[in-house]
Amino acid sequence: MRSPILNIQPSNCHNCRMSALCLPLALDSSSLDRLDKVIERGRPIHKNKYIFHGGDPFRAVYAIRSGAVKSFCISDDGSEQVTGFYLPGEIFGWDGIDNNTHSNTATTLETTALCEIPFARFEEISRTMPILQKHFMRLMAKELTSDQELIGLLAKSSAEERVASLLLSLSSRLKRQHLSATQFRLPMSRADIGNYLGLTVETVSRVFSRFQSFDLILCDKKEIEIINLNGLSALAHKPKV
Repeated sequence: MRSPILNIQPSNCHNCRMSALCLPLALDSSSLDRLDKVIERGRPIHKNKYIFHGGDPFRAVYAIRSGAVKSFCISDDGSEQVTGFYLPGEIFGWDGIDNNTHSNTATTLETTALCEIPFARFEEISRTMPILQKHFMRLMAKELTSDQELIGLLAKSSAEERVASLLLSLSSRLKRQHLSATQFRLPMSRADIGNYLGLTVETVSRVFSRFQSFDLILCDKKEIEIINLNGLSALAHKPKV
């Protein structure tokens, strides 16, 4: 499948505010110049556009400069199962490394700008940059950890615990971008949240309403303000009885 990332823009790792998140801080200027010759940057991709499909050959991983991405797989009964949400500064597409074929499909949740990192060329460069190789191995390990966290999330007994955990995850990830950890816009729909958490859309909506009534959050459609971070955290980590 032809990549949707076209029309290269005059942006680079030197002036990207997200480079501190997706690249090791210790890379020097000459190393960044070498990476800039490999990384492909395209114009923003519109909402609900495919980046790759499950079954496509694995050629690259992708870093998000702005916007958000959803990954999902198709279950045996043909239904969609959301497997992850990705925010600016995060890298996705690792699912294709194992057998050189993507197991997931990735789509944009909103207008999104990406950096495409051709994996074959990255491997060539990383052999001469041990710090870069180590950093990307750490990111791959983090992706595996995220998969385990999802399993743990679905094992939580209540819908409130699952939704609270997701909000806290988004909060901490935005904080790493030096953005507000308590006021943000959800890029995904209630249906996507429900699919990801194993809940119905109606249940997700009821939980948000309940959180508002408990003065944990303020919610206006997709706009979220966490007004009691400690209370939300206590709910997410409620001990089993």
